[in-house]
Amino acid sequence: MSRDLSPRTKLVLYGVLLVLAIPFVFPTWWMVTSSLKPVSDIFAFPPQLLPVHPRLDAYQRVFELQPFGRQYLNSLYIALVVTVGTLAVSALSGYAFARIRFRGQNVLFLVVLAGLLIPSEVTIVPLFQMFFKLGLIDTHWPLILVPILGAPSVLATFIMRQFFISLPGELEEAARVDGLGRFATFWKIALPLSRPALGAVAIFTFLHSWNLYLEPIVFLSSPEKFTLPQALTQFVDAYGGPMWNVQLAAASMTALPVLVVFVLAQKQFVEGLAHTGLKG
Repeated sequence: MSRDLSPRTKLVLYGVLLVLAIPFVFPTWWMVTSSLKPVSDIFAFPPQLLPVHPRLDAYQRVFELQPFGRQYLNSLYIALVVTVGTLAVSALSGYAFARIRFRGQNVLFLVVLAGLLIPSEVTIVPLFQMFFKLGLIDTHWPLILVPILGAPSVLATFIMRQFFISLPGELEEAARVDGLGRFATFWKIALPLSRPALGAVAIFTFLHSWNLYLEPIVFLSSPEKFTLPQALTQFVDAYGGPMWNVQLAAASMTALPVLVVFVLAQKQFVEGLAHTGLKG
């Protein structure tokens, strides 16, 4: 359709889109550029869109004040483990709900979906008590197990179920004729075809784990075990005030993987959602 537009119409359209993008792009621009400024220039009036004298000392102080490299690796490996675990659980459970018929199937699925209606703040106290009795407080196990078995996995299961429902039944019938069992059909036929849905699940699961804040501040107390959202709150001066340029430098490095994932995988994310929740 865009090929039928005149050059003037395209120019106007791109101009409108550019103006609409400013409220979304400007906060990121301000965060990155302010991390290169001294504190006195961050709140200067009129605002400085570019640092007059760029300096990188704030980025150096990030690693001096906190074990930021270790905290970065903590968030990265936790997000990767949670993503892989959620993909495994949601793919298997989504396929079971979509293809295996058993008594009470729909009721059980509604019970599972009800987990999305329970705020995480409601369950955090009993979860803390459970992990405390297991001796897992101040470890990364709660940050791994809770997302894989909690609400993010429920949403992922729903997406995978909707995708598997949309697959033609003739594919499974052909697989059974060839002698494949239930799991072999899932592994060799259904799972390879579900790459768009798996891509969407992987993206929002990684981002959810990367940005997780409540659970880390409840379960972790050692700075070397902190994740990035929790670590960002620790850059304060002797009086408890925020060290703005240091916080913004740490936030810029924290946002980098999110921006990379968004830029590289936004098409996959949209296609995955288009192939899932709108069908079945």
